[in-house]
Amino acid sequence: MLIMQRNITIAEKTKLFAIRIIKACDFLDEKAGVCKTLSKQLLRSGTSIGANVREAQSVQSDKDFLHKLEIALKEERETEYWLEILIESELVDKNLFEPLLQENKEIGKILVTSTRKIKEKINSKISN
Repeated sequence: MLIMQRNITIAEKTKLFAIRIIKACDFLDEKAGVCKTLSKQLLRSGTSIGANVREAQSVQSDKDFLHKLEIALKEERETEYWLEILIESELVDKNLFEPLLQENKEIGKILVTSTRKIKEKINSKISN
């Protein structure tokens, strides 16, 4: 299991992030126009990160674990894109959505580090 500082696992962190994404999307759904469409995209990718991390906890091999984390990383990058679009288009208050963007980037860094380590583990098994 991946552990983060303050004894919060990546699974817990991504679950809490998904809850914040749900609340942000609920806020976006109250707005008219394009915000509702973007909300659906953000909801799908932002909650998928944690779902894939959770799924990674039940894998049967290192390669499967890596695959699930790489999917979570792809979803993190898509979530980053939607958050940037919302902020840069000035559809939302930057001060409200910037913390979500920063948290998403932190999750991305953790996932990059984790995938790098598991790749090294897989490669070392192949070399031996």
